[in-house]
Order: sequence, then C-alpha cells, then structure tokens
Amino acid sequence: MQDEYRTVARAGTHEIEINRSRFLCSLAPAATEQEAQDFIAAVRTEHATATHNCWAYVIGADAGIQKASDDGEPGGTAGVPMLQMLLRREMRYVVAVVTRYFGGVKLGAGGLIRAYGGAVGETLDVLGTRTLRRFRLATVTVDHQRAGKVQNDLRATGRVVRDVRYGEAVTLEIGLPDAEIDAFRAWLADITAGTAGFELGGEMYGDA
Repeated sequence: MQDEYRTVARAGTHEIEINRSRFLCSLAPAATEQEAQDFIAAVRTEHATATHNCWAYVIGADAGIQKASDDGEPGGTAGVPMLQMLLRREMRYVVAVVTRYFGGVKLGAGGLIRAYGGAVGETLDVLGTRTLRRFRLATVTVDHQRAGKVQNDLRATGRVVRDVRYGEAVTLEIGLPDAEIDAFRAWLADITAGTAGFELGGEMYGDA
C-alpha cells in the first residue's frame, strides 16, 4: 500500500482560450469511480451545448483505475493527454473534465493534445495540490484529570486530535504513522503514569 499520494486541493474550473476555442477544465477530488462518473455527468449537464466534454480520472493511491474519453475528438488527442498529465503530476483520486466550445479554427492533432493536456496542467497549478499520508487511527482513553494536559501535549507535538468524546473517561482519536506507534505508546505511558488506554484502529489517508 502506498504511504502517501497527491490529489487536487479543491474542486474548481479554469479556462484557457486557443485560436478562439474555449477550453474549460473542471477538476475535483473523487474518492471512488462512481464519484468521478457523477462529476463528469454533472459537468456534461452544465455544458450540454459544448462541442466536447472530454474526461479522465485516476482512482486509487496506486493509480489502479485509469480511464479517459475523447468524447468525439480524434482518437488519442483529448482524454489520453489529460490522463497523462494527471499521471505525470502524480495525481490520484482525481477527475478532470475539459469542456471545449469550438471557435471555428481547427487545431490539428498536435494542437489538440497540447490544448487538452495543457488545460489540465494549468488548472492543477491554479487550484493547487495536497499530499495525503497513510496512517493508523488510534484511540487514547484517559481520565478527566489528565485529559487537558494530554490534549495540550498532543497538539504541542504536532498531533491532530481528530475527535474528542467525553464519558466516564475522555476518549481522543488521533492518527499515527505506523513507524511512530511504538514510540507514541511509550510517550503516552510516560506522561499518564501508565493509566491511559491505547487502541489501534483501521488505516486511512489524511493530512495527519
């Protein structure tokens, strides 16, 4: 399993114009293939009068699912260059749709490849990217007396406290890279005199 992956920082659209043709690139994060297809369908609906709505997406931290469509442009001149740009930038869990409004001037195969790939590259530059790292969810259970100090110490060491629940004891949910689990367990025992509970959960990706 990949330790980290990059994706687009936020959904958005960026427009470029080439020889009077308008190219609108819409990018969005997509956790599943279904989310990617839903985004493509939404853009198609919004730009139903466009000449073409070409698309590409990469799903999976290992880029296990890669699909693209030229949507009527000459084969290999739109969807594939878009997909190649996403892969060159090492993007994952992302969907791109480039909407073209034809301006009357034919661009030729090379021009189309540059236009579609370039639209995706420019839009990634505009929207920015983020890196998500793989970590284990972990639950820390501590008594009310120590909870405030533990939370402060966690934040002071750069840990993101993802959730806090108050009951008979205080339960804190955090994310830990695998390599730091043993050291964290020792640190927690030290600052709570061995009274804190510690339980590992599942794996996920995030900014932690």
